[in-house]
Amino acid sequence: MSNIERLDTQISDAEWQARVDLAASFRLVDLYGWSDLFGTHLSARVPDAPDRFLINPFGMLFDEITASSLVKVAEDGTELSPSEHGINPAGFTIHSAVHGARSDIHWVIHTHTQAGVGVATQADGLLPLTQQALSVLAHTGYHDYEGIAFDLSERERLTRDLGDNNVLILRNHGLLTVGRSAGEAFMWMYRTERACKFQLAFQQSGARPMALSKEVQRTTFERNRHANSDAGYRTIGVTEWPGLRRRLDRENPGYDV
Repeated sequence: MSNIERLDTQISDAEWQARVDLAASFRLVDLYGWSDLFGTHLSARVPDAPDRFLINPFGMLFDEITASSLVKVAEDGTELSPSEHGINPAGFTIHSAVHGARSDIHWVIHTHTQAGVGVATQADGLLPLTQQALSVLAHTGYHDYEGIAFDLSERERLTRDLGDNNVLILRNHGLLTVGRSAGEAFMWMYRTERACKFQLAFQQSGARPMALSKEVQRTTFERNRHANSDAGYRTIGVTEWPGLRRRLDRENPGYDV
């Protein structure tokens, strides 16, 4: 597909690839049951214009988003590839905060799932009771709820609470994950979502928990950090992303137009 056939002659090959991966991310979020109609948002930094990012048009369901439908936004909120739908102002607040503060981060996913909100509403948050929880807790921060994110001043506090983590539990609100790639951000959300589901399943059983020692927790954190890193056997998102794209191509193709 030529640049002219895309949106206009200003869409580079690098940006087009980011658009395709982001559109795939939206459809995968829907495929895994994490979407909330128009209520959440995903974004990707434009590779060759790092002060700009791509985000969903407010009014399109996640399972119908395509690469060409995404909106390019400047750091001041100007829509550079306007859509008849516009963008979610709360989405701009959250995503501009992360992209502005973390130059190493290129992808951001935010969800309001039953499991994610169920854990985000608990005073103790995600508990270190399962292997799944331990796989993300070493990379997790918390951000207190301040109301719907229309106040741009919240960006400073949100990025402070994210720090250098890949997961942020938005208290009373939902989950947020970030990554250097689409696969990395998606897999942090996948792992966090599963950890939250397992916690709720255990809590609903009413059983007495089998606590894990601080030493086991520490050792598991260290092993996960290594396994997920570029030096590990399973750099997060690298192995999974091609498989996820293959599943999407089978079940909901057409995002790459």
